Amino acid sequence: MPLFKRTPFFLLDPPKDLDPKEKVFQVRFTKEIFRDYQEYLNRLNLYRKRVWTCKVSGKSNLTYEEALVSEQRAAEKAQQLPRELMSPVLQMIQYSTLNLTDLVNKIYGSLQENLFEGLELHAKRDGSESACKILKVVGSGKTTSYEVGWIGQDNAITSTSVLRADDLIRKKAPCGRNMLKIFIRESTSQNSPWIVHMDLAKKYGIPTEPPKDMINGEGLSKARKRLANGTAEDASKRSKKDEEQVVPVKYPIDDLLVKPVADDPLLSKRCPPSTDFKVPISSVGDLLMVWDFCMSFGRLLCLSPFSLSDLENAICHKETNLVLLVEIHTALLNLLINDEGEYYEFIQNKNRKSKVSLVTWKEYLCDFMEMTSISSNISTVRRGHYGLVPTSLKLEILRELVDEAIATIAVKEKLDERIDQQQALAAEKREIARKSKEEQKLIMEVATEKEMNQTNAVQDGNENVNSQLVAKEGKERKNAPTSKMGDAKLHLGRHLEKELLDQSVRTSPLGKDRYYNRYWFFRREGRLFVESADSKEWGYYSTKEELDALIGSLNIKGIRERALKQQLDKFYNKISNAVEKRLKEVTHQLLVEEAVLRRSSRVHAHPKDSPSTSFLEYVNTWKPIQKRNRSKEDRAT
Repeated sequence: MPLFKRTPFFLLDPPKDLDPKEKVFQVRFTKEIFRDYQEYLNRLNLYRKRVWTCKVSGKSNLTYEEALVSEQRAAEKAQQLPRELMSPVLQMIQYSTLNLTDLVNKIYGSLQENLFEGLELHAKRDGSESACKILKVVGSGKTTSYEVGWIGQDNAITSTSVLRADDLIRKKAPCGRNMLKIFIRESTSQNSPWIVHMDLAKKYGIPTEPPKDMINGEGLSKARKRLANGTAEDASKRSKKDEEQVVPVKYPIDDLLVKPVADDPLLSKRCPPSTDFKVPISSVGDLLMVWDFCMSFGRLLCLSPFSLSDLENAICHKETNLVLLVEIHTALLNLLINDEGEYYEFIQNKNRKSKVSLVTWKEYLCDFMEMTSISSNISTVRRGHYGLVPTSLKLEILRELVDEAIATIAVKEKLDERIDQQQALAAEKREIARKSKEEQKLIMEVATEKEMNQTNAVQDGNENVNSQLVAKEGKERKNAPTSKMGDAKLHLGRHLEKELLDQSVRTSPLGKDRYYNRYWFFRREGRLFVESADSKEWGYYSTKEELDALIGSLNIKGIRERALKQQLDKFYNKISNAVEKRLKEVTHQLLVEEAVLRRSSRVHAHPKDSPSTSFLEYVNTWKPIQKRNRSKEDRAT
């Protein structure tokens, strides 16, 4: 059951004497019933507020329904704990007085060290490793041995053997800490001490009687002891006094739990991100996804680069045959046809050619809309008025095209190729770092040995001045090539980092702030984008001052903002350089537009001379020659 501001919340009981024919109001996800409409609205508004916390995963800042979904998913994840681990894990949980983090660490360490019945692992057999399962633990202490069953096909046990612990090999931990944390929350009815649900305790034979030391008051928290010895009011007063003497909180913690303290460093004020998009705010995510895919796989699509602003302007334009949009749709549709998948079979049934041209692209687009059940405005596109389609629907169609394109064999092969290249570059980078470390170690050893020889030479009566001069000359001669070599390696390291960045498979968010807003930076766009937690709102920062203010406003006492600040600091130079470059381009564009406006008033220049209409002049320079020639023939016919 979701927590209200991190405290238990109880649902209302049904009204008494409820007539089956009586008209009432019911909350869909809680099944609560109300006679009064205003009470129903008040309750519903409470559930819509972001004050709820998922009891199992600990996620906060959720609506009640989101918390319910989160609890359901977390419960499903908790069920993924291997069955053979259930009993030993529940034994360690029952009546433990440790806090959640310490209890997870204790169980995780115990599972890594101890072996128990039902555990699947590997063991040495005839000079090789084979999968097996512990059937029985024989003996105890140093003489412990294990009866194992060798696992064959279909996980069937083919034979058994008795092995020592040294012959058993564990490849990895049976489960992760995060899964243990979710399992503990899901399987217990209370904490401090932790008590396992009664049905689970009976199912796995977990003792339900508390230990003797706990019955006598030992092992309980101070607050519980005082509740047993005195009145609740006295206990609450004493517990408040204890809270004042509590050990300081160990940061970082969950961001929403961070409270300002007098000696905290002063955080700068975070300015709200700009939201002046031309497309609807809810469609900005689709716009970014389509543009980033076209930029990442431009060579595969035979689609030359274009700016995000050009795509945004083209999407909002009312003209039907804009070259930029026609080229994007044609490239994506041809990719789907060449894949010979569902779309290819769909157009084959309509006896269409297996090639999309700049003239026939709207017919193929209508086929795609029909296949994906996007029926809205399909007649408008079929009549040749694509420009009149709402902007949000245009982006929805492009998003569906990109989703289908991602699943094609060509894109998957390209992704595999890039992953292989990334792994090779990363291995090369590690090898260079290893060699550099070894060379530095060798240089230090040679220098140490040389100093010792010089010291011995002085002690033997050699000429100290001459030896120092010789050592200095040798050091200068040695440092010259070493310095050049170091510069070369530094240059090579930077080159490898650039190559790794160029071969990146996908763009990932830099991190989240305390309210779970995600921050995105795209290499080809000089803005830092902000996505709301529900992905319905977007904004961006476009100046270095805004970037600095954002970094200065992040509280490193919180887990999310600490991680976000680390990423922003890591990529600060790249982001700030891109932001300043874009700002210069925008300033230059405004100056040119102003000059064009002044000139047009005298000579009536055509509006397309303005940089803001550059999307009208897009030319796909990466299209193969034969394709361009064919398109000319299509236009001629």
